[in-house]
Amino acid sequence: MTSARFISLMLLVIVLGVWEFSSRWFHISALILPSPSSVLATLWRGIGTGYLWPHLAQTSLEVGLGLLMGGTLGFVGGIVLSESDFARSVFMPYLVTSQVVPKLALGPLFIVWFGFGTLPSVIMTALICFFPLMENTLTSLKTVDIQRLELFRMLRASRWQILWHLKIPAGLPGIMAGLRVAVVLALVGAVVAEFVGASKGLGALIIVSQSMMDTSQMFAVLVVITALGLVMYQCTLKLEQYLLKSYR
Repeated sequence: MTSARFISLMLLVIVLGVWEFSSRWFHISALILPSPSSVLATLWRGIGTGYLWPHLAQTSLEVGLGLLMGGTLGFVGGIVLSESDFARSVFMPYLVTSQVVPKLALGPLFIVWFGFGTLPSVIMTALICFFPLMENTLTSLKTVDIQRLELFRMLRASRWQILWHLKIPAGLPGIMAGLRVAVVLALVGAVVAEFVGASKGLGALIIVSQSMMDTSQMFAVLVVITALGLVMYQCTLKLEQYLLKSYR
């Protein structure tokens, strides 16, 4: 373990210790701010009884499907817009406008259009994580080294060969940066979508905990959401390392 990681871990331990001590010393109500030990006990109970697992599975499913849909559309859309000035001029204003509309405001409409359940959450998740990957893909493919591009053209490489063997490998770091952002936003989108009209999922569980005034369970669910986000982010980093190594 490096010194930086050790210091980071110690900082976490200190924060949790101060939090636990303050909760006990000042007799802070668990309704306002539960102690870490109370949150941990609630989390352990939820895992042990199996109460959390269906909600975790539901949110993971929505994040996975939404990221697959939004990521695919974002990547393909970024390629199309980078290769066609006409398409970029026509569609880019609408794409930017679509991102200005608050996604939470679309939740009730999605429920009217698609009903309750998984589909509205998946669509909202896809809409949220679509734009970062599209924008990063577009920017990365448009900023390829001009000298290398001219070399490919001198060698009479086709448009497809230039895209596949030059632009995508050269723009891969930027594309993967967009994917990392999309992964984080996908989780946010799924949880926010569950706030609106879902009966299952980590976001819905937070709403239920709020209605029951169970603050410890709310914190426990937040811990699970954080852990899920960190795991997804680390998986994205591993994928980026693999792809960069493969292209090299």
